[in-house]
Amino acid sequence: MNTAIDHGPDATATAAAHRPHRVPAVLRAPLEGRTWGELLYALTGFPIATALFCIAITLTATSAGLLVTFIGVPLLAFTLAGARGMGVLERARARALLGQDVAAPEPLRLRARRSRSTGLMAWVGALLKDGTSWRHLVYALVCFPWAVLTFVTAVTLWSVGWALFTYPVWQWTLPRFAHRPGMQIWGDSHGRSFYLDTPYEIGFTCALGFAVVMASPWILRSLTQVNRLLVSGLLGPSRLAERVWELEEDRGVAEDTAAADLRRIERKLHDGAQARLAHLAVGLDMAKETALADPPSAVVMVEHAHSEVKRVLQELRDLARGIHPAILTDRGLGPALSALAARCSVPVTTQADLPSRPASAIEGIAYFTVSELLENISKHSGATTASVDVWRSGNRLMLRVADDGRGGALIRPGGGLAGLTDRLRAVDGVLDVDSVPGGPTVVTAELPWRP
Repeated sequence: MNTAIDHGPDATATAAAHRPHRVPAVLRAPLEGRTWGELLYALTGFPIATALFCIAITLTATSAGLLVTFIGVPLLAFTLAGARGMGVLERARARALLGQDVAAPEPLRLRARRSRSTGLMAWVGALLKDGTSWRHLVYALVCFPWAVLTFVTAVTLWSVGWALFTYPVWQWTLPRFAHRPGMQIWGDSHGRSFYLDTPYEIGFTCALGFAVVMASPWILRSLTQVNRLLVSGLLGPSRLAERVWELEEDRGVAEDTAAADLRRIERKLHDGAQARLAHLAVGLDMAKETALADPPSAVVMVEHAHSEVKRVLQELRDLARGIHPAILTDRGLGPALSALAARCSVPVTTQADLPSRPASAIEGIAYFTVSELLENISKHSGATTASVDVWRSGNRLMLRVADDGRGGALIRPGGGLAGLTDRLRAVDGVLDVDSVPGGPTVVTAELPWRP
């Protein structure tokens, strides 16, 4: 599969990005930017979490104590609004330091707009009913103890680890300025003590520090993973809201696709069949006028009109096939794909394993997906053979179109494969493209069965 708009130098860049690194991950981890970002996140998280916890617990307790009065309800709503503002800060901090991009939840004004009332009370009521605001408040309370643990662990590991690792570098300062032979491990009132001052002890201390330095990034990464879960789970949109947004976006894609198909059909009717029919009407009028005066010329005109009628009928059949082929309605997806493959300029083998027929809309989308993929193969791939496989897996309809062409196909914005991806996503479908430069190309589509 290869289209002029779906391939390019990105394949080379992708291959370079996946090349194995010469330095093992365990050795380069302490110096990676990700590690320093996570360390900075842990260091800044403690004061921020402390402030948020104090503010949240104070305002929540105060508003709860004043709920018997009129002041408690607006104060609680103000606390929830502040928690939502805190969520903006925490999502930005996670995005900048952890590289975690968490989408913002549904704006509160949308919920208030759905309410019948307006004004301050509508805003207060929307906040109190908003589950997202309460999740933000829970984050401010839960994040504090974990931030303390992360901060203490990070500071201890990094300070102790680097101090021990660099001990051979600064050990000489102890006898010179502190009047001690080395780092003291223990001592008692009787003057007995133990110092790290021999070469073996200094070397062992350095090795121990190196081990701590090497292990610190992975321990810190494990701790910040919990922060990632807290941010995405409590500060991001709920699964229901995400699903609603996806359905709204998919509905928009489906509407745009339907409008584009209608414009395409209208353009073909206007520029093709309609123009030919108008020309045919003029030709028949001329044949009618010359039928008595010049019968042989009239016969030629009628024959020409007859040929034109055949061409118009063929165009209308092709157009009807492009809307919804009759063979797809009468015989199902397998025979329709076989007929589609027979019209492809590249030899195509088809194999269908369908115990029953999926939903009519799913059949149509699957048919047109294969149609566009085969058209891309004919125009751009340079393939000599191709194959189409369709089967059912659980409650999903699976399609696989493969060719032995030059490869390098990519899903790029505005490209043909991107359009197919949007069309499939509108019905909860998935399109996957596996196309290395030089080929082969395998495009797999997954659609819901919906019997």
